[in-house]
Amino acid sequence: MFKIPVNSLRHTIFVRLVFMYLIVILPIILLGVYLYNWSYKNASDEISRSTLAQLSTYLEDLNREIEWLEIQQYDLLQESELNRLAVTWELMDSVDKKKSIEYMLHRLTSIKSNSAYVKDIYVHIRTIGKTLSVGSGVMPFDQQRYDALRMMLDENDSRLKKLDDTLELSSSRFGGKKGAEPLFIVQIELDSEKLRASLKKLNVYEESGSILVAEGAGFTLYSDTKAFSRMNEYWENAKASHERSMLLDIEGERYHFDRADSTKLGLSVVSYLPEETVKRPLSKFSYWAWGFALTTGIAIIVYAFSTYRFVHRPLLLLIQGFRRMESGALDLRIDHGKKDEFGYLYNRFNNMLDKLQALIDQDFKQKMMMQRAELKQLQSQINPHFLYNSFFILNSLAQTGDTERIELFTNMLGEYFRFITRNGQDNVPLAEEIKHARTYTEIQKLRFSRRIKVQFDELPPEMEGIKVPRLIVQPIIENAYEHSLEKMTEEGFLHVTFEQCKNEARIIIEDNGGTMDEEKLGLLNARLANTDQTEEMTGMINIHRRIMLTYGEGSGLQLARTKQNGLRVTICMKFKEEMGHV
Repeated sequence: MFKIPVNSLRHTIFVRLVFMYLIVILPIILLGVYLYNWSYKNASDEISRSTLAQLSTYLEDLNREIEWLEIQQYDLLQESELNRLAVTWELMDSVDKKKSIEYMLHRLTSIKSNSAYVKDIYVHIRTIGKTLSVGSGVMPFDQQRYDALRMMLDENDSRLKKLDDTLELSSSRFGGKKGAEPLFIVQIELDSEKLRASLKKLNVYEESGSILVAEGAGFTLYSDTKAFSRMNEYWENAKASHERSMLLDIEGERYHFDRADSTKLGLSVVSYLPEETVKRPLSKFSYWAWGFALTTGIAIIVYAFSTYRFVHRPLLLLIQGFRRMESGALDLRIDHGKKDEFGYLYNRFNNMLDKLQALIDQDFKQKMMMQRAELKQLQSQINPHFLYNSFFILNSLAQTGDTERIELFTNMLGEYFRFITRNGQDNVPLAEEIKHARTYTEIQKLRFSRRIKVQFDELPPEMEGIKVPRLIVQPIIENAYEHSLEKMTEEGFLHVTFEQCKNEARIIIEDNGGTMDEEKLGLLNARLANTDQTEEMTGMINIHRRIMLTYGEGSGLQLARTKQNGLRVTICMKFKEEMGHV
């Protein structure tokens, strides 16, 4: 007796080694990943703590500077010389006017020189129609800027206001009359470039950046001239989470965000830093980790390849052999030169194929030959039916003496029998079969045009090439005429339609005969179901049997009643893609 070569111990050791290797290596890899993430988190937290402290200090310094400017602004509002200019300008002589203006300009220059963030200071004196400025001296009254400042003072309660893309501190002085316009407005314009320069000092890394936001004033200032285009995305996330430190993916890159807020000023300072910058000190550890992971991966691949080559691939060959056998391919043997377990399995598989092939030659092929012979016999039985009925119609027309219709009928009959005799094939394209059925209905119109109407839908182009047994549609139509429509006293109606889905085509023939009840329908369905009956085979059963032999189980005729108690016959053809019918 043939014995299978046994190398199970060797294979078992191999499997255990691979398994033990993974058990030892995976915890080390996981530990390395944990240490890397722990180091990264600590570095990220430390950077965030340092950045938050720096941002808070920056806002405190900026708040002190703004408070000092607000004090100076308040002093200017109370300045007697400025109030004298605004109220008694018409009473002053030119010397006093010049002296007072020079004093105010000197005062404004002194305030500007003591602040690093002031770009210019304006005093808009409405009553004298002039505007005083550190940079421009005495100018005509700037009505447009005055109106803008007046509107902001009425509508905005925030300390800082935005005007022409800059932050402003503004305040007004009113006279004694209620509801009157302000005597003058003091405007301190902050220098955006100096604010940007102060923001740049917050950037510890070259890749980092800072953003100053006055949300109430609608003002945003970036530490560099290139704006961070997705700042709105961060701001929405920040409002939703109320977190001062966040990690977000923006424009395909991951950023660390830290934010400090000043409720007094309504300002926020945001610092952002690419995640790669945080990970940079860990790059050497990362390289070693990747090297170790790569080496481990190569070792696993070598082991996996060996397993695939010596175990998995031979199994796949065997599985593919069984699949080919299931699909009917019994002549494809598996060649294997090694004398191992798979060699034994392949040898047994090949022997099984030989035995199956011998059994099929003895049984299956004989059965197929019998089915082909039966199909030929059924095909030959259907041909005489129409011939008998045609001579009956011709006889009826001859009795009426209608020579014109006899001539038309004989021409159609000649076309019909030309189709029957010129094609010796068992199967024809559906387009030809439908054309033949239409010819039959045209012949019947010669007899029943006044009391039987026919609606013959167009055959869809995608169904024209389907190969069908000859004479499967016309006999069904003939049956409708013979057993229902001819006997009707009222107007008869015959309708032929077509349907197709992915793997099925249907031809539907229905009439309004009015004589079909449930009992008759049940008898017809029973006769169709009993395909092994030995009694005389009618045309409808003949068609049903031929379609089943051609297309297989599930195909054939399906019978049902119409709303008018007529008969609905559905010719159902199910095909597989490899049959080439679809």
